[in-house]
Amino acid sequence: MEAELLEIRQHMGRFPPFDALDDDLLDSMAGQIEVAYFKAGSDILQLDQELHELCYIRSGAVEIRRRTGDLYDRLGEGDIFGHFSLLRNNRVRFPARALEDTLIYYLPETVFQHLCEADEHFADFVELERPRLEAAVEEHKKANDMMITRVRKLLTRYPVMVEASATVQEAARQITAAQASSALILDEPDDPRYTFIDSQDRPWRLRGILTDSDFRTRIVAEGVSPDTPVGELASGGLITIQSDESVHEAMLCMLRNNIHHLPVLYRRRPVGIVHLSDIIRYETHSSLYLVSNIFHQSSVDGLARLAPDVRAAFVRMVEEGASSQMVGSALSTIGRSFARRLLELAEEALGPPPVAYCFMVNGSMARNEQTAVTDQDNALILSDDFEPARHDAYFLSLAQFVSDGLAACGYTYCKGEVMATNPHWRQPLSVWKRYFEEWIESPTPERLLHCSIFFDLDSAHGEEAYVEQLQDLIAKKAPNSPLFLAALARNALNRTPPLGFFRTFVMEKDGKHNNSINLKRRGTAPLVDLIRVHALACGSRAQNSFERLDDIAATQLLAPGASDKLRYAMELLSMVRIRHQVFDLQQEHEPDNNIEPENVADSERHHLKDAFQALSHAQKFLKYRYPVPAQTGRAR
Repeated sequence: MEAELLEIRQHMGRFPPFDALDDDLLDSMAGQIEVAYFKAGSDILQLDQELHELCYIRSGAVEIRRRTGDLYDRLGEGDIFGHFSLLRNNRVRFPARALEDTLIYYLPETVFQHLCEADEHFADFVELERPRLEAAVEEHKKANDMMITRVRKLLTRYPVMVEASATVQEAARQITAAQASSALILDEPDDPRYTFIDSQDRPWRLRGILTDSDFRTRIVAEGVSPDTPVGELASGGLITIQSDESVHEAMLCMLRNNIHHLPVLYRRRPVGIVHLSDIIRYETHSSLYLVSNIFHQSSVDGLARLAPDVRAAFVRMVEEGASSQMVGSALSTIGRSFARRLLELAEEALGPPPVAYCFMVNGSMARNEQTAVTDQDNALILSDDFEPARHDAYFLSLAQFVSDGLAACGYTYCKGEVMATNPHWRQPLSVWKRYFEEWIESPTPERLLHCSIFFDLDSAHGEEAYVEQLQDLIAKKAPNSPLFLAALARNALNRTPPLGFFRTFVMEKDGKHNNSINLKRRGTAPLVDLIRVHALACGSRAQNSFERLDDIAATQLLAPGASDKLRYAMELLSMVRIRHQVFDLQQEHEPDNNIEPENVADSERHHLKDAFQALSHAQKFLKYRYPVPAQTGRAR
């Protein structure tokens, strides 16, 4: 795409209703824009003039008047006008005049009509009368629309880009002149798949990024010569995001990779750089802001005071239409951030660790599927240099500090003591490898229980490679262990969906939650279990259930469409469970997983039965798919 057209689509893609269009629609639109310039005081549209274009303000200011001459509205950069005329008789109802020198983009009527037909959001925006539009826009401003707002909306300028051969001093001058905080480093292309063409038709590839932090820590502090080529200093392993992705995904990408600068690409071409502060300014009450606040706390008490904010963020996300995957990912990121900050505080208090370690999280936090009701599942993987007599006192103190701190922040102690405070779960990497091998090679009921917890694993802090080695071990051994898969499949049948004859609900009869259904125990948990079996069978390294379903769908393990049914069931059950927890919090009750079907709308009860039925069918298939190997007899 030519530089001029790229600039048009980039600008229009930041403002409603164009900000919600997909890239293909933006591309087709940008190529048909015409441009006109109006001096201050000149007429843009006159009363009853024939109109066949939508008007978009690129720069300047416009006043709109009624037929009577009374002022109707004043518009600025990114606003549109003339759409009511296009929707009626192509006659101007509201004359428009330039208040200052103004640049207008004209969008042809044929393109306008195509956008109305192709995009419901666009049609709703232009067809609503002013009072309804004002209400919708104000509501939109109040809402956290990170889930649907595209990251390109945050971009206000193109990135600074310097060639790898440029010196450090030259790069610093360009960054300073642009009042930027980073620059992208360009190099000669070595692979056409990663090449983009600049405005002068030259091919380039992105080599890396150089940030303010790099200048301080890697150049000035190290005494690097200002004549050094920046290509020798650029941060490698560049992480980027497409301009079509959501602000929410950009936020999670920055959190997952612990970066403050995120280059934004349109196709392969850089169009901007999002900084952590851009997202915080955009949404100061988001989970990103909360995570940032976590890392600014200097004590356990300060962290504990943030517990109500976690629940408030949870409620807000659900009320604003977030999916269960978005909610689970955000809450899990928050949980890992609490753990990481507690570990930093523990090291400040106890001193540096005597040997390397990794603080491993398990269960829902590792799967990015946390809700408002959660407990601790964690462990310590220690370097093989670990000597119990010399080192264990330190790591016990560290584990106790973190476990107590997590409890203070709302993450209750694990009743099964699956925590790093338990010496059995505070072991060197070689011992963990032996654990995992024994569990797979000789499955027993106890070992299968361990698998259902520890085979969902992720690193919260420390040597991530330790967790990766365990993940690799699982992915290598599990698919080739039919006895283990058969035993794990049967273990996944211990919890069944609450359906009786004719698909009636079977209620809990435990007194406290009489005549209710525990959506975790009878719904999401057995789904997680059976998805895990299929994922292990196909060697998937994914931890999240939805991502595991993606890997499963790419194999022949299940019939076509079966993965989609499981995905639907997982999302439905998860959202009903999450909404129930939100309702509890809003009623100032302690949230739980138990719903009463009589309090659920008829349509939702119908969907619940469909989801439970999908789970039931999937469980029946599980036993058939993973039979006990004939030569070994029954699994113990």
